Amino acid sequence: MSASSFQIAALAGDGIGPEVMREAISVLRAVENRFSIRLTIVEAPVGWAGIDSTGHALSPEVMNLCQKSDAILFGSVGLPDRDGTVPKEQRPERAALLRLRQEFELYANLRPVRLYPELAHICPLKKERIAEGVDMLVIRELTGGLYFGLPKETTQMADGQRRAVDSMVYTTSEIERIARVSFFEAQGRRRHVTSVDKANVLESSILWREVVTAVATDFPGVTLEHMLADNAAMQMILRPGRFDVLLCENTFGDLLSDEGAALAGSLGMLPSASLGAGGKSGHVFGLYEPAGGTAPDIAGKGIANPIAQILSAALLLRHSLGLSEAADAVERAVADAIAAGCRTGDIRAATDSPALSTSEMGQAIVSHLLHPSA
Repeated sequence: MSASSFQIAALAGDGIGPEVMREAISVLRAVENRFSIRLTIVEAPVGWAGIDSTGHALSPEVMNLCQKSDAILFGSVGLPDRDGTVPKEQRPERAALLRLRQEFELYANLRPVRLYPELAHICPLKKERIAEGVDMLVIRELTGGLYFGLPKETTQMADGQRRAVDSMVYTTSEIERIARVSFFEAQGRRRHVTSVDKANVLESSILWREVVTAVATDFPGVTLEHMLADNAAMQMILRPGRFDVLLCENTFGDLLSDEGAALAGSLGMLPSASLGAGGKSGHVFGLYEPAGGTAPDIAGKGIANPIAQILSAALLLRHSLGLSEAADAVERAVADAIAAGCRTGDIRAATDSPALSTSEMGQAIVSHLLHPSA
């Protein structure tokens, strides 16, 4: 493919996935028109949709598609009411999403948390707590730590009890690479990194702090502070505006990024990028998905908020395709639509106009993208 032509694997998945993916693809088509680029977007089933159509949550054909693509735009997988119908290792969360993360070694998860001024009413904090604004980037190490460390097992003890063990394991190189991502991202923001750990009690956190401190010397223009995870959770509530980039171990990042979602007012507003090494286009290969789940309770009703999926597509444009101008334009279109009063039900106040449907919100963002305000 030429420098201005890219292939994207679009895996909508389950629940509201197909509905919000449809709007994200519409936005990407508008990007094509505005910026004269070519995006080959290939849709394929994944999750329970994959099981129903191919017998696999992630079929060999879909894996091959991902391997041939420049990036993956992912919806969401998992339907709790079907979990008991297959062994746990065959459930879509493991057999599809975790497998993709492992296959492509997607070690860096980026979750931007932004509270738009016009949506301050949906933030659960008092106005004085958000006076500085909320605009942070949570960077979570995604392939190591407590979730993947070995040994990980449940055993039967001689006294009849069962004993479960999970191991929080990190190597120097794993910490170095996620730290470099964080400092690099901070250079383009407010140049401040808060590294989150539990160095007061965990050996892995002691190493984490030592390695992050060493990496910081390569980024003299970025300020580094260390903060214990429990204090970080508290400070995100007391003064969220103080944070720029939060660098977190896998478990801590999982918890704190969901806390960040609450600050943004709705999971429907929170995109994410899971990044690996170099891709086909010379940029970073990544999987881009909303931070929320399949929301089966509202699936098919046309009321899901597509913004997180659309902003995930913007992250894809920036990180995997190197199209920063297009990514900026998508993010501005979202901000302009919100400023114009466009609201889905999850971000609507009682005094707002009637809530927009999923497709109406997507159409509004496309309109602002193609006809930007001065």
